[in-house]
Amino acid sequence: MRERPVHLGDAFFTDPHALYRELRDRGGVHPVVSEHNLTGWMVTGYGPAREALADPRLSKSAERVNALLARQGDREPQVGGRLTSNMLVADPPDHTRLRRLVNKAFTVRAVEAMRPRLEEVTARLLDELSGDAETDLVAAFAEPLPITVICELLGVPFSDRSGFREWTATLLSTAPQADRAHAARSMADYLTALVQDKRAHPAEDMLSALVRARDEDDRLSEPELTSMAFLLLVAGHETTVNLIANGTLALLRAPDQFELLRATPSLIPSAVEEFLRYDGPVNLATLRYTAEPVTIEGVEIPPDTFVHVALPAANRDPARFPDPDRLDVTRDAGGHLAFGHGIHFCVGARLARLEAEIAFRHLLDRFPGLRLARPDEELSWRPSFRIRSLDALPLRLK
Repeated sequence: MRERPVHLGDAFFTDPHALYRELRDRGGVHPVVSEHNLTGWMVTGYGPAREALADPRLSKSAERVNALLARQGDREPQVGGRLTSNMLVADPPDHTRLRRLVNKAFTVRAVEAMRPRLEEVTARLLDELSGDAETDLVAAFAEPLPITVICELLGVPFSDRSGFREWTATLLSTAPQADRAHAARSMADYLTALVQDKRAHPAEDMLSALVRARDEDDRLSEPELTSMAFLLLVAGHETTVNLIANGTLALLRAPDQFELLRATPSLIPSAVEEFLRYDGPVNLATLRYTAEPVTIEGVEIPPDTFVHVALPAANRDPARFPDPDRLDVTRDAGGHLAFGHGIHFCVGARLARLEAEIAFRHLLDRFPGLRLARPDEELSWRPSFRIRSLDALPLRLK
């Protein structure tokens, strides 16, 4: 008898781990109904998830995804067409070509060269909080740190951050289609104008380099250029915002781990990996569909069917990580899937890790008495299937 689909409702946003535990106990693959009654299959076990993320039969082609979305209710594309020509929603060979253009910006040497600036921005943001008794860590620290960095890397005016942050939040939410379409158009218009400005006034930044790549080598179409700017801008800050906020909350919920990490700063790199495993910034990986019949954990999924890979479910699979629901900053969390796996592994993972390491080292050193300013149950999470993100994190600093 076929399993009845699981409907992902409001409780899923608040605590997806409760549902993931239940589903893993019943197997690694389950039919689900997600946003706007979208039907598909969810992969929850670590082994199946890792295989699915690297399986070339699970395609991410934006054109086909939008056609399949239309088939399931005649809905419009999830994101406007000018924003869907990037490597995140492409298969080889286009993915290979597009990723090669940005890889050099995230090499070990290139990321390490950003350390002094990261230290400077982190210290300045925390200096601005030094006189406050309370703050919202998301708005005051977790957001501005990575947004400052990615704006400088791409050459985006920092003064425009509130606009694209609002558009990003809408695009990644369960907002009505009309609202998401408006946000997509606004973002695309903004980035198109920004690209034109970089062409007229090139600088030593990543977006100018991508413009030159198109103009000199004809390797990027105009939609690809705008769409790649969109991906780098959104992914370049969204992951780190949530890594810092979710990791801080996890520490405050486990006071023994907070004190251990504060007393032993050398554990911070391993702690960051544990934060990524324990309650990482991404919930369901970006949408994939079966290009042909695919069997996962004995379940045959027909072609043209959506597959959701639940990264937090895989990262708390007890078959891979013993006692997975316990935060342990000394744990070897290597192999977690918070940044994905395979050819779509997050290109900016190295930068996100460095940002988080610097952020936690300064934060714990500066505010050793950090604690929640509101009862835990009053915290709220953004209604998003893709992102695991707090609306706010009110803290007492002293």
